[in-house]
Amino acid sequence: MSAPQQHQAQPPAPPEAAEPDAANRYEAVAPHWFYCKVTDSRERWIPFSTQDSERLEEAHGSGRDKEDLVVPTSGGRYDVHLKKRQRVAVYWEEEVSEVRRCTWFYKGDKDNKYIPYSETFSKELEEAYMIAVTLDEWKKKLESPSREIIILHNPKLMVHYHPVATSDDWGSTPTEQGRPRTVKRGVENIAAEIPNGEPLQIDHLVFVVHGIGPACDIRFRSIIQCVNDFRNVSLSMLQAHFKKAQEQQQIGRVEFLPVNWHSSLHSTGVDVDLERITLPSINRLRHFINDTILDVFFYNSSTYCQTIVDTVASEMNRLYQLFLQRNPLFKGGVSIAGHSLGSLILFDLLTNQKAAPEEDEHSKEGSRTTSSNKGIEEVKEILKKLELSEYCDVFEKEKMDRQALFLCTEKNLKEMGIPLGPRMKILHYISSKTEMQDQRAAAPGHSGEWGAEPTSPSDPDSTDDDKNCQYRDVGLGQVSANYPQLNYKPTIFFAFGSPIGMFLTVRGVKRINPNYSLPTCKGFFNIFHPFDPVAYRIEPMIVPDLEFEPMLLPHHKGRKRMHLELKEGLTRMSVDLKNNLLGSLRVAWQSFTRAQLPAVEAASTDAEAEAEAGTEKQPETKPDESPTAVKEEASLINVGRLNGGNRIDYVLQEKPIESFNEYLFALQGHLCYWESEDTVLLVLKEIYQTQGITLDQPLPGSQ
Repeated sequence: MSAPQQHQAQPPAPPEAAEPDAANRYEAVAPHWFYCKVTDSRERWIPFSTQDSERLEEAHGSGRDKEDLVVPTSGGRYDVHLKKRQRVAVYWEEEVSEVRRCTWFYKGDKDNKYIPYSETFSKELEEAYMIAVTLDEWKKKLESPSREIIILHNPKLMVHYHPVATSDDWGSTPTEQGRPRTVKRGVENIAAEIPNGEPLQIDHLVFVVHGIGPACDIRFRSIIQCVNDFRNVSLSMLQAHFKKAQEQQQIGRVEFLPVNWHSSLHSTGVDVDLERITLPSINRLRHFINDTILDVFFYNSSTYCQTIVDTVASEMNRLYQLFLQRNPLFKGGVSIAGHSLGSLILFDLLTNQKAAPEEDEHSKEGSRTTSSNKGIEEVKEILKKLELSEYCDVFEKEKMDRQALFLCTEKNLKEMGIPLGPRMKILHYISSKTEMQDQRAAAPGHSGEWGAEPTSPSDPDSTDDDKNCQYRDVGLGQVSANYPQLNYKPTIFFAFGSPIGMFLTVRGVKRINPNYSLPTCKGFFNIFHPFDPVAYRIEPMIVPDLEFEPMLLPHHKGRKRMHLELKEGLTRMSVDLKNNLLGSLRVAWQSFTRAQLPAVEAASTDAEAEAEAGTEKQPETKPDESPTAVKEEASLINVGRLNGGNRIDYVLQEKPIESFNEYLFALQGHLCYWESEDTVLLVLKEIYQTQGITLDQPLPGSQ
């Protein structure tokens, strides 16, 4: 029988005998640190993570909190000034939050959340509690600074009364009237959700740029709040899919920092000018349009486009320098992500970056070698056309590419040891192709505006098809602006719900050169929801002659969503039925037409058997090839160098409820990326792949 049970079962002992046992029952309360978040004029007290609270308590216990001691918290994104008891954002502007060292709490009257008492009053409560426990004297009554009554009935029952009557001329005092509220001692008794904290090691930095308007999701939250969600999802995905690497301490985490350009744009005074010309009717709708939709038009104005690109680039450079100052041991890479219009801003910035001179020279040398080898191979093809393959070695020895071939004279060919007959064939080919090129150049409508790979005058072997395949520069049609340079080279560019493809098409870029890549960024992923009305594909602009689906992003739990599997199964079943029906009709028609020829009856039955066998085989191969072999072929499609030879377009799987009506969930489809586990997992997978770290188990359907 325990000590409390003995105490209840036996008669009350004298105070002298009870005092030592009672004294042993008192234990000092363990404090936990909280900060106050104000949302829509409502205060909400949020606990720091365990590791942040311990760090703050350690600094407080050192006695240095009388100095202006600063403790970094929340992964280094917020600093706590101990002396002022304030929590201050490091990388962005945000209202300063109050910080408390909390030990005693009472239940609020609105949302039943526990609210901490002030540190001073908590000390008074703790002293009263200690005396009550030590002397076993309860029913202690205390009055708070706001004249509220707290009564300590026993260790498990402590209540808080709000005063009903206030002091008046008759000297009324607070009473114990009103609904009592529960009082709790220690954070372990209030069921607070204490965060686990974040790994201290940062492996990679990602800057996230928002789209139109100040709100970034369906709940009208800011880019800071949305990126917080994205970061939290990334931490849970790391625990779920990179557990081995975490246990072996190979990885820490990825830091995501928001980049805000909307407030800088709308602080230029343009809102005042717009307000002056805005009609007074449907005021809320017009205000919404001015604050959001017009951002697209601002970006297409040279004046405001310059403001936007300057803000985005300078903000990312500032954040990068500040991050390096606060994390001097950081050796990881930097990537960038953009949502909606933000992805277009980043794409335009990246297309206007300048590669380092040594890299530029290296790439030029590489391209020279590649083009030279390509030219020699083209000469071999021409010689094969002319049935002169035996002279390939001679031309290769002389390092003769196509351009050099078309500059050759009869004397040059003779010096190379080419006999008269082959010489005449080659010279006739050169002259005929040169005439064709001259006629094409003189034709009306010929223009030299093609930017990426114009047909050179010394390239008469190009045909009309080649002319149609010429590529405009991806920078064509960009707003005239001085695009700033970034202080780093991004590893990967992620675009979420991006209209890049549409804007390039509107600007006049019909095709992207397969050999084109962003000057300073070798990775590019275009991620979109299937119902996103703002998203467009990129790959068909690189490979327009081939129809193929975007890569389906695997579900983060390792399989395709059930309703999509069901849909695919029904489609396969309908194909099977169709093929079987057509096969049966074909056999019936053949037997009907051959019934009039009795002499070949035996042969017709053989033909029917063959036809049946063929129709039986046909539905087996076609439907089975579609989900597996076709998908493997799709992932191996050459989509150029924009993403280093890898696929670019990735589509999310819609949720079952979304598949009922595409239009209902269109807006949600554009704003779903911040909390999408599948999106976050792809970002993490690609980032850590650059460091040679892979998922614990590869997801089906992933590259």
